[in-house]
Parts: sequence; C-alpha cells; structure tokens
Amino acid sequence: MKTLGKSLILGAMLLAGVSQAQTVRINGLVELSGTGATSGTNFDNGIKLAVREINAAGGILGRKVDYVSYDTQSQPGVAKALAQKAVDENAYVVMGPVFTGSIMVSMAETRRAEIPNFTGGEGASITQQGNPYIFRTSFTQATAMPKIANYIRDAVKAKSVDVIYVNNDFGKGGLDLIKKELESRGIKVPNTISTEPGQIDFSSAVIKAKQSGSDAVFVYSNEEESARALRELRKQGYSKPIIGETVLTSQKVIELAGEAANGAVAHVGLTADAPQPLIKKFSDSFVAEYKSKSDHNGLKGYSGMYIVKAVTEKIGKFDSKAFAAAMKGISLAVKDHPGILMDVSFDANGDLDRESYMTKVENGKQVVSAILPPVNRK
Repeated sequence: MKTLGKSLILGAMLLAGVSQAQTVRINGLVELSGTGATSGTNFDNGIKLAVREINAAGGILGRKVDYVSYDTQSQPGVAKALAQKAVDENAYVVMGPVFTGSIMVSMAETRRAEIPNFTGGEGASITQQGNPYIFRTSFTQATAMPKIANYIRDAVKAKSVDVIYVNNDFGKGGLDLIKKELESRGIKVPNTISTEPGQIDFSSAVIKAKQSGSDAVFVYSNEEESARALRELRKQGYSKPIIGETVLTSQKVIELAGEAANGAVAHVGLTADAPQPLIKKFSDSFVAEYKSKSDHNGLKGYSGMYIVKAVTEKIGKFDSKAFAAAMKGISLAVKDHPGILMDVSFDANGDLDRESYMTKVENGKQVVSAILPPVNRK
C-alpha cells in the first residue's frame, strides 16, 4: 500500500509538472470593484478575449496562456499585495493595474522580481522611475497633452483655458503637463480648479470656470466625476468648448452624463469607434462576448496581450528578463501581428507611440473627427 501511495503521489506531481510546462502564467491586477471598476473590468475583459483567441490558435510558442485576474478594489495597498502574489505564483508577465496611483505602488514588487508589467495608467511619472520592467498599453500624459494643446490652439483657437482636475496622482500629473503645453503655445491658464476623487457636487467648480471668462475649459478627472462635471456645466448653461483627454468622451461618461455629454471633445489613444477594420472586428467580438461595448481600456488590455505574444515569439522563449530587454526600442507592425490592432513602437522608458484620435460626442455617441499621426513619425 505504501508503494502504491508513493506511486500515486509521484504520478500527481508529474502530471502537475506537465500541466505547468504546457501553460504560461500571466496575472492580471485589475480594478474590478471600487472607483475604477469600469476601467478595470473593461481592461480585464479585453485581456480575456485576447487570451481565448490566442489559446484557440495554439497559444504562445505552443503553450496555452493561463490568465488569472485579481481585484485590486481600486486600492494601491491591495494592488501592491497582489503584485507580490503574482511574484509568488511565478507569473511570466503581469497586466495592470489601470489606475496610476495603484501601479505607482505595485510596480515595485514586479520590478524587484524582474517581471514585465504592462499598465493602462497614463500618469507621466509611471515611466520616469527608471523601471526597466514597466510598459504602457496607452499613451503617457506627456505624449497626449502636446496633441491636445495643438488642437486647442489650431482648431479651438482659444487664448485662455481653465482646467478642472481631480486631486490625485493622475489629475495632478495631467494638470502640470497641460498647463505647461498650453502656456508654451501662448495660451493662458487663469484658473486651475481642484476637485476630489468621488466628489458629488461640481457647482462651485463650474461657477469658477464660468466667472473666469476663459475661452474654454479642460476637464481631467475619473469617469463618474467627469460625468458630474459635464452635467453641472450644462446645468449652469456653460456654452464654450469642453475639452478632455480619453476619459471625457468614454462610453461610461456618455452613459452617465446623458445629453450633457453631447459636444464634449477629447483626444483618445484608442477607441472602439475608430474607422479601422481590425478595431471594428475587435469591437464586434467584444460585444458578442460581453453584451456591452468596450471602452478604450478594453482595447488596451486586448492589444497589450497580443504585444506579449508578439514579443515572446520574437525572442523565442519564456524569459522575463529577455522579454523586457527586447521591448526597448521595439516596433511592431499590424501586418505581422494583427492582434496589436495598430502599428506601435516603444521607447527605452516603456512609453508607446502610435496613431491616435480626436473624438466628439454627437447624439450620445463618440465619433472620430480626426486621426492624428504618431508623435515620432519620421
């Protein structure tokens, strides 16, 4: 009986080893609850959709992807603990978090373990820490804000702009950059109006913007707060241009703000409404799978997962350190890797560059009004 027991245990261990050898572990640290639930859930669903497609096509280098996501609860401390869990579970790559405040805390753990970490966060400071293992799935604020400032100067022709921003790492980083970019183009920023995460009442903030006499307002906050700001701006009869970056014209904001979202304009790095066949195919698949339309975060997760596949196949092995090294200065073409959706390149800091869009909300829908070239297009 003892011999039989030992044989069974040995057999189970061998099967476990075979199972692990046939898969590659990727952990998701995502905001599935709390203030970031919409962003995190879309990001997670985009990853899951890509994983299903990749596994159905044979996996990565013959291995199926074992993707497991954990809820950060939109809390940096929880995100940090889950990053350590990813290390303990021998993750090859970590996806997320999306929130800047969370990734700024959690990436210390993946860096220490030398695990590549993709984030949906846009805060400029994320890639300014000298971390060779952090990579974006979206534009940094430092890439987006010059494009927005050019639009305000050339299309809006504003001479002065007020900024309503959320008082956290994300908001303060965006404020500093948009203010710098506007002022460098001769556009004044008379008022920077601080609001808090989760703030309900935006009447005071809007009164300040109305009374200033500026030519436009730039709104930079989270989804729920952006919707509240739009509703209050319309309630108080604000009729000047309302401009933002990514969040302001997102699907969630449009749903929450209703008619108040109409007319809002924003620069977005990715949108499911882009007039490109591969993005339309993704969008249709996402709706079929989840019965809801993807926002930009779904696209970030989906394309990010396909970038993991493309780079791993390029280096020809599952080696986290080699993966991170290969990411520096890499350019990937959509003709070779359709799942990445758009041609993309990465610099030495982990920031990406690719085409982007100006969008406007019309009749409750986000409409692409212009396609902007990559910043570093030769």
